[in-house]
Amino acid sequence: MTGQGDLVGIGEAMLELAPVKDGLYAPGFAGDTLNTIWYLKRLLGDRERVGYVTRIGGDGLSKQFLDFLRDSGIDASRISRDEERTLGLYLIRLDGAERHFSYWRGQSAARRMADDPAALAEALRGAASIHVSGISLAVIEATGRRHLFDELARARADGALVSFDPNVRRRLWPDEAELRAAMIEMFSGCDIALPSFDDEAGLWGDETPEATVQRIAALGATEIVVKNGAAPALVRAAGAQVPVNACTISDVRDTTGAGDAFNAGYLAARRRNVSPDVACAFAHELAAEVVRHPGALAPAEALPAIQQRFAELSRAAPAALTPQPPRSY
Repeated sequence: MTGQGDLVGIGEAMLELAPVKDGLYAPGFAGDTLNTIWYLKRLLGDRERVGYVTRIGGDGLSKQFLDFLRDSGIDASRISRDEERTLGLYLIRLDGAERHFSYWRGQSAARRMADDPAALAEALRGAASIHVSGISLAVIEATGRRHLFDELARARADGALVSFDPNVRRRLWPDEAELRAAMIEMFSGCDIALPSFDDEAGLWGDETPEATVQRIAALGATEIVVKNGAAPALVRAAGAQVPVNACTISDVRDTTGAGDAFNAGYLAARRRNVSPDVACAFAHELAAEVVRHPGALAPAEALPAIQQRFAELSRAAPAALTPQPPRSY
């Protein structure tokens, strides 16, 4: 899956307030596709150009976000501005290590990022890989979704690979019918599907990850990874289907961003032609590290071992699907 051109995420960037200790919160920038793009850049380094597509305000907070992207090595040239709006905000509340969110996104500029189809087409021009989520689809609403679906189809026709994490958030949708219709169209128009089993079971009534794989494959996605928390993920690709064990973790602190990091680990490894099952095992490793830290983005000092592991996998690039043994951390 090695290719030429930018890797691009499209979605909503938000200000994150993450609990640290003694009732204090640390500010940062996050958002599901943004988290994935941030981890992709940490793994791929300077060898790959990684960018983000969104819309931000003209205020100081939005400027700080641009500074954050540039400091992270992420291309910000595809981002548009809206002087009437700003970034959304969310606050994390923890119940043990499980997270609960409170959102303030009514004035989020990202809601308008797909309003102009010509600008959207320009933002996606030259992308070799485009990552989208169900939250990306929800926040831009019906007109923006139509524009995005059309531009993704054009990008795929030009050779781009599209990955999709449904990341179902029912309260962002006006009704379940609209949610289901958008999911079906996106599964039909993506190359790599990265659903979570609990989301899919809740929305579609799937009884097993195997049922999820079969339903999504019937819609057209050719490579599918069903995440399933601490249970094995199920990978279907290249005519094979195998479970891949998750890591056993003893020191979970905050599960925010775990699925987004998993997506990054998987997509980065596949970008280096690592086989889907081994890519999935590596994605579990990255997610296992992320949940040891507060907030969606792990501190830079937590990642060197993972980056080294990625470099080793990139050099080996195994080609066959084989069941993976469990790893403990």
